[in-house]
Amino acid sequence: MKAICAVSYLKVTTGDGKTEVGFALGKARLAPQPELTVPRLELCAAVMAVEMAEVICEEIDHPIDKTSFYTDSKVVLGYIHNQSRRFYVYVNNRVCRIRESTTPEQWHFVTTDQNPADHGSRSVPAAELEHTTWFTGPAFLQCPSYIRLEQTDYKLLDPDNDTEVRPEVKTLCTNITKEVLGSGRWERFSTWRSLRKTMSNLIHIAQCFSQSNVEPNCKGWHICKTAITPELLDQAETMIIKNVQFETYADEIKRISEKQNLPKNSPLVKLNPVIGSDNLLRIGGRINRAGLGVKDTNPVILPGSHYITTLLVRHHHEKVSHQGRHFTEGAVRESGLWIVGGKGCISRVISKCVTCKKLRGKFEEQLMSDLPVDRLQVEPPFSYVGMDMFGPWEVTTRRTRGGQANRKRWAILFTCLCTRAVHIEVVEEMSSSSFINALRRFFALRGPAKQLRSDCGTNFIGAHKEMATNAPEDKVQHFLQDQKCSWVFNPPHSSHMGGVWERMIGLARRILDNMLLQTGHVQLTHEILTTFLAEVTAILNARPLLPVSSDPEHPHILSPAMLLTQKTGVVPTICDDVGPKEMLRSHWKRVQFLADTFWSRWRKEYLHSLQIRQKWHHKNIDIKQGDVVLLKDKQTRRNEWPMGVIVKTVASEDGIIRKAEVRVASKGNVKTYYRPISEMVFLLSSDV
Repeated sequence: MKAICAVSYLKVTTGDGKTEVGFALGKARLAPQPELTVPRLELCAAVMAVEMAEVICEEIDHPIDKTSFYTDSKVVLGYIHNQSRRFYVYVNNRVCRIRESTTPEQWHFVTTDQNPADHGSRSVPAAELEHTTWFTGPAFLQCPSYIRLEQTDYKLLDPDNDTEVRPEVKTLCTNITKEVLGSGRWERFSTWRSLRKTMSNLIHIAQCFSQSNVEPNCKGWHICKTAITPELLDQAETMIIKNVQFETYADEIKRISEKQNLPKNSPLVKLNPVIGSDNLLRIGGRINRAGLGVKDTNPVILPGSHYITTLLVRHHHEKVSHQGRHFTEGAVRESGLWIVGGKGCISRVISKCVTCKKLRGKFEEQLMSDLPVDRLQVEPPFSYVGMDMFGPWEVTTRRTRGGQANRKRWAILFTCLCTRAVHIEVVEEMSSSSFINALRRFFALRGPAKQLRSDCGTNFIGAHKEMATNAPEDKVQHFLQDQKCSWVFNPPHSSHMGGVWERMIGLARRILDNMLLQTGHVQLTHEILTTFLAEVTAILNARPLLPVSSDPEHPHILSPAMLLTQKTGVVPTICDDVGPKEMLRSHWKRVQFLADTFWSRWRKEYLHSLQIRQKWHHKNIDIKQGDVVLLKDKQTRRNEWPMGVIVKTVASEDGIIRKAEVRVASKGNVKTYYRPISEMVFLLSSDV
């Protein structure tokens, strides 16, 4: 409390890492009178240290790299690092002086026992001065590199109780808004009929409180069904529309009341609005002399973006049995309403109408997916196979005395997904054993396949479940495992995902129908059917994969038979003087040449023809879990299709949703179906 002191040292670090610290300057001053507080004395010592540093920097010729300040007062460090509070004049002037020459980052904390400035503010005998740290400085200065003793966020220790800190005065401003009952309270109603009925009840209750000559049962708050009269309903409708008009067209109503012209940017300029006898804003128009009613000559004006307008449009849309915009707009106009922007408002209401979606909504569409890998591989024929079953046909199996016995036959079409070649096998019944026999014959003739792809709706397993046979399904799986072949199933009811074989089945049926027509009334037997289907296979495999070229340099037609049979329509001539070895070698070259020609043209010409998407060119919004959809059912009429909820979506490789699981409840039974989005009609979003 008697003195303040500051001492400075010079620290030099040589190139080899040696450090020397030397005494530079020290000052001590008596404390001013009257006595100051300890924080003020510590702050005065800090100012003296800053002044000493300025003197040393001016007197030494060599530039000083870095200057650091240490104090054992955390109160002073809080004053220097302060950014939020204000001080009184004494402390504020000295803090400004310190921050004028230094930055807060240069100030650090040092403990009292390591602070050599304490020797100048306390009584130390001269004989003991050389044994203190006055001349040598604290021990941490001897370190080669600069070390901060304590790294903390220095803040004011007790700003609320510190006498040097000005009290913080806060001014709070409170804005009071007067609550007004607007039309927002009506958004909880979903129909115009319920809103109008509720408001008429409130008007009736208000009349009961204001009138003395009321019925004995109509007193106070009550629900009176007999008091809902057409007059009260019309009064409620007028009150609701008047409220909407005052909220939306307040400026226009004020100008009309004051007989001023409307601004040019007002949406009602062309309507020449007037205020009718019921204080409603109506169209002035030019047909007042037509002799029609007020509803026709001066309809009530409503904004197209208001919720009440939406309720009115829904009401009239239901009255015309959910017909289109033309019918709904006519019903709205006939009721004496003129909606500003009515066409857009009515279109928005119809687009969100669930009943209209159920009756006329479009099925969901999504961007056409990329072709699977098995459609784009250069592999031997029938490595990747798509298959489907079609038929049946009645064939004559044996003759009896009473006539002839007929049985049914089906056919399984195998198509190569790469070369588009076709192989057809005839089966006697839709059972697992017949399917395995047909698959074994196919593998024996065409070689084993790497992958089979089929449709769950019409393939063997779908037919097996539909016919409720007892043949175990695991027989087929065991046979495929032995052949090292995998089986991929498309989702049910997604015939567009198997268009590769569906197209071939359609062509096969057309060719077979023509053959049966030419044969006349010949009885169809198993042998004749097998022969016909073999000829159908040959015709399908001989079809051109690309448009026939008129270029004489490309006389060969690219067809699946070109690769399967290694033959073309024109057989090249062979010279007579060629020996057997050369002919054999020439034959091998000719076969290899045909195979190379097929795959070369397949890559250059056919593969590029698969690049263009024939439909579904745009990416639409994906359906998500919780959405309500209408599920297509071919067995019933559209208005009887079941509604379901999306419980799980399945994303394709490109991240787009094209398949989903739908939970449907019908007659107390809950079932889940796995369907493509092309079988769904979107009704409601889960975000609503």
